[in-house]
Amino acid sequence: MASFLKKLPKFTLGVEEEYQIIDPETRDLRSHMSKIVEGGRITLKEQVKAEMHQSVVEVGTNVCENVAHARMEVSSLRNKIAELAANQDLVVGAASTHPFARWQDQEITDDPRYHTIVDELKDIARSNLIFGLHVHVGIDNREVALQLMNQACYFLPHIYALTTNSPFWEGRNTGFKAFRAKVFAKFPRTGLPEYFDSVQSYDNYLETLIKTNCIDNPKKIWWDLRIHPFFSTIEFRICDMCLTVDETICIVALIQAVVAKLYKLLLSNTSFNIYRIALIRENKFRAARNGIEGKLIDFGRKVEVPTPELIAELLEFVDDVVDELGSREDINYVHQIFKNGTGADQQLAVFDQTQDLKKVVDMITSKFTEGI
Repeated sequence: MASFLKKLPKFTLGVEEEYQIIDPETRDLRSHMSKIVEGGRITLKEQVKAEMHQSVVEVGTNVCENVAHARMEVSSLRNKIAELAANQDLVVGAASTHPFARWQDQEITDDPRYHTIVDELKDIARSNLIFGLHVHVGIDNREVALQLMNQACYFLPHIYALTTNSPFWEGRNTGFKAFRAKVFAKFPRTGLPEYFDSVQSYDNYLETLIKTNCIDNPKKIWWDLRIHPFFSTIEFRICDMCLTVDETICIVALIQAVVAKLYKLLLSNTSFNIYRIALIRENKFRAARNGIEGKLIDFGRKVEVPTPELIAELLEFVDDVVDELGSREDINYVHQIFKNGTGADQQLAVFDQTQDLKKVVDMITSKFTEGI
């Protein structure tokens, strides 16, 4: 039988990461993003961008043909940003919250877009001191992309659990493995996406929001998973920022495989079960609270299952597409995450041993270019 991928798009990839700019002496965030962005414009051009807070730098890959290409790009970007930061006597880290930085101390980037958001959302925007990983998968057909979005929602908590990396907030152990989503939940139009039965229905929703001045453009739909308003992609936005390149690429590969498998099912006139968002929200909360150490719900059987077991079922689900995608080795890194713990587990382990949040920051920054 001919490869099913010959009938399909290449499931091209785009990866966006948001990094912390850190003072190596105080280990606090430093509002110094503009210097790094200016330094990166020469070689990275549009791949490096300002974010709302001056202590955040965002990078994005070019369109990547496969997971190996994505690894090369993410590795190069991390190396370059680390070099640019070192030139300013700064260091860089990858985690979704800083262990002790206060949002009240952060400078807002002088940009009309961010001024508008702050003017509209006030302290909700100012306090949004979080860092995320966004993964784009290329899908040309918007109707197909919508179907895939509806179906892929079920797997978001599984993926989220593997990326949990924000246990601390303003010097406190929050009790969550991923507190970032709790901070971001204050924004409107966040969280799991609604179910839409057609692109027309989705477009009508967007039109209503724009006409009634709720939003001025569709990019202000900040769901955990969305059809991108300008690119021919579906964008997974639920993930915490991963400590290392290996973790990021593992998640990128897993997301691509989920999309490819669901697309393969569509080719055979089959679709994955679509569960109520209210149910999936229960799993998202569990993933945020306990990461890979808790239990998720298997809605088909209506039972609680240890999270690693449910993720193992996900690996089985996508197993028949990963070799054709060339990503088996990258996806198998999930087992290393089970062994080492997520970024949150590693942060908490350092704190348990040292009771020193500065040591936690040191661990985060030491992992930034690990394995590159």
